[in-house]
Amino acid sequence: MRWRVRYQLLLPWFTLLLGVVGITTWNAVSSARRVRGEREQLVRDTVHWVSRLPENYPLYDDKFLELIKALSGAEVVVVDQEGQRHSTLASDPAQLAAIDLPETEIESDAWRTLALNQDVSIADRKYLCGGVRTTRGLSTRLYFLYPESLLRNAEWEAVKPPLFLGGFAGLASLIIAVAAGIHMGRRIEAVEKRTRQIAAGDFSPMPLPGRNDELRDLGQAVNEMAQRLAAMAETIQKTERLRLLGQLSGGLAHQLRNSAAGARLAVQLYLREHPGQEVDNEPLEVALRQLVLLESHLKRFLDLGRDGALRRERLSMAALLDDTIGLLQPQCRHMHVDLRWQKPATEFWIEGDRGQLGQVLVNLLDNAISAAGPGGRVESTLQMENAHCVVEIRDSGAGPPAEIVARLFEPFATSKPEGVGLGLAVARQIALAHGGDVTWKREATTTVFRLSIPTAIRDDGGGK
Repeated sequence: MRWRVRYQLLLPWFTLLLGVVGITTWNAVSSARRVRGEREQLVRDTVHWVSRLPENYPLYDDKFLELIKALSGAEVVVVDQEGQRHSTLASDPAQLAAIDLPETEIESDAWRTLALNQDVSIADRKYLCGGVRTTRGLSTRLYFLYPESLLRNAEWEAVKPPLFLGGFAGLASLIIAVAAGIHMGRRIEAVEKRTRQIAAGDFSPMPLPGRNDELRDLGQAVNEMAQRLAAMAETIQKTERLRLLGQLSGGLAHQLRNSAAGARLAVQLYLREHPGQEVDNEPLEVALRQLVLLESHLKRFLDLGRDGALRRERLSMAALLDDTIGLLQPQCRHMHVDLRWQKPATEFWIEGDRGQLGQVLVNLLDNAISAAGPGGRVESTLQMENAHCVVEIRDSGAGPPAEIVARLFEPFATSKPEGVGLGLAVARQIALAHGGDVTWKREATTTVFRLSIPTAIRDDGGGK
């Protein structure tokens, strides 16, 4: 059975409303009884006062009867010992005799329990009647006839305040409960609708209510969830693109590596079979080095897609950087880029995968050479900072475009029409796997990329 939240919210209000109705009813009944009791007590007090009068007091005098009426608030009928009637209702004996009075067996001292519990109709007017015998003889009776309309009016005046107050409170509670239930239900339905939209792939944020309460917090949580799901969806798309790219490019890279290896072997064979010739072999040596570099690129590209732990070994960062710069020097001469590097006298030892770290250096230097362009300048330095080997590669290029700065290290972020946008992303991934990082900054007219790798402790215990 489905029990909507609005009904769950309304249940306490309806319980409160039932309580208000019950209390109001009890107050109304109590007020009515109190009024009736007050009127009966007034009659009893009058009877008690009459019973204390002297026996020779003119009990049947009209003025005295009017006095009793004024004291009790009721019409008075006195029946004397001879059976004659005296009343404030009428003076005509025939009219008095027509009044149908109830017989009473009440003793003379029973005024304490006198009650107006007998219905009497006189000239189409209803009265509540009660009688008592007096001390002037057991045959003398005193009757009080209280107009029923006056008693009902008095009871209504007593009942009206609690009824009106309780009714207003109950009605207000009902209106507030229904309005609160409808309002709360709509807000919850809006959150439910938004979550279904998120499940359908719509990650746009939902408008938040102006009231700062738990439902607003729930809306904020839903928006945060939508943002994270959107980021996850984007990451999944990028991952899928990378997976597809890896599948498509893996075979191509393998074929290109085989072709590059065959060309390298052919050049090496030619140089071995024609030693000492006067022909300038420098172009062939440059081609050989480019083929070696291409083969190295392809091998490292294939290694990136393989799972498994890093092949860590003790490496000299200076030697690794020197070898990488040696591979790229022919490219710089061809592009007329001034590549500067001064190998330091101090060795900087690290532990890592030679092939992957070499790939990082190739990516960073190749990116700097392309950014500097013909006539540009690239400078490489190596230094120690906080137990890390830091390679700084500075180029004189204009720096990355503003539209890709925020996602410079993300896959496929590139401003080159022919670029893929994987160089910097792969470089940072490898650096992070070695406990380091790749960062960049713009200084004056140069762009600086920094590779930071933790240093290794020397085997001889001589420090870092």
